[in-house]
Amino acid sequence: MTPAELSRTVLRSVRGAVEEQELSVPVPARIVVQPPPRPGCGDYASNVALQLAGPAGRPAREVAEILRKRLAGSAGIARVEIAGPGFLNFTLGDGALIALVREVLAQGDGYGGTRAGQGPDAFGPVDGSAAGGAREAVVDEVLARIDAAAGPGGRRGGGHPALAPVPYDLATLTARLGSDEARWVLLRPAAHDPVRVPERPVQRESNPRFRVQYAYARVRALVRNAGELGFVSEPGEVGRPLTDGGSSPSPEDRSAPTVQPTPQQPAPPAHSLQSLQALQTLLATFPSVIEVAARLRAPDRVVRHLEATADAFFRWHDLFPPLPAGEQKPLAVHRARLALAEAGGTVLANGLRLLGISAPEHL
Repeated sequence: MTPAELSRTVLRSVRGAVEEQELSVPVPARIVVQPPPRPGCGDYASNVALQLAGPAGRPAREVAEILRKRLAGSAGIARVEIAGPGFLNFTLGDGALIALVREVLAQGDGYGGTRAGQGPDAFGPVDGSAAGGAREAVVDEVLARIDAAAGPGGRRGGGHPALAPVPYDLATLTARLGSDEARWVLLRPAAHDPVRVPERPVQRESNPRFRVQYAYARVRALVRNAGELGFVSEPGEVGRPLTDGGSSPSPEDRSAPTVQPTPQQPAPPAHSLQSLQALQTLLATFPSVIEVAARLRAPDRVVRHLEATADAFFRWHDLFPPLPAGEQKPLAVHRARLALAEAGGTVLANGLRLLGISAPEHL
């Protein structure tokens, strides 16, 4: 279940409560669900009960309980809990990750609506020839793509953000840094923040642009290597992470990482499962990030989401290697991990294309 699907499910519960006169409130047009602020609070959270409490004339926790009862047992939701003054915390079912990976791979370059804004030249050439006009030209072009990808749900009347100026024209920046790096340094800061132009592009992991492109290239290398080993991806359970000793998954490790620990098979470290959940959340929230970027006129939201996705991918990859080690034969768990890696690569490539930056197969 993606955040958009969960949002629609919560909205249906509100509509049902209103129709059956459990609540007397206007039904909102949309409901926001987002990752909780800290671990241990489920997969997603919503403050919808607090928003409806005033119009309903009832305590927020009472409204939350009405919605909790309606949401309990919904497909894809394992648990709904009320926290604090009336927040709803959602824990998704065991099949949520598999369903997400299937959806991302099925939509491919359309995941997040990005097919509508593909290609560096999808909206014509970027001028940026005037001194100081480089940032405005690139931001306007990328926002046009983001608007096309977000669709009507992400737009808020268009308009252009007020940008801190850059004392360079686009041709000068491109000649100095290359097209990809020039775009990245212009798009990464928030509108009011200054642009820091490096002396030259740095091709190492300390450079966020390089790290994002490298993560995508790594995914493509995994797919090629898997092909040489005779297997392809298939969404499924990604198994248990590597132990501190670096052991590889065995045939018995094909179960989900939420299996009950035993003396022979202790519970995985918390950070291992957090790395998996972090990657899952970033893939699931990619479409909503595009909508937010369109509404706030903030392409830097997409840039920072790609950085977070690349970092989460590398942390997950080290703990859940998609390729078998040594003489080990490929297992179902490797096919499932490869599918998750491909889903991560899909998000990275789609985001890079929105920004007009290349997604290299080799790096």
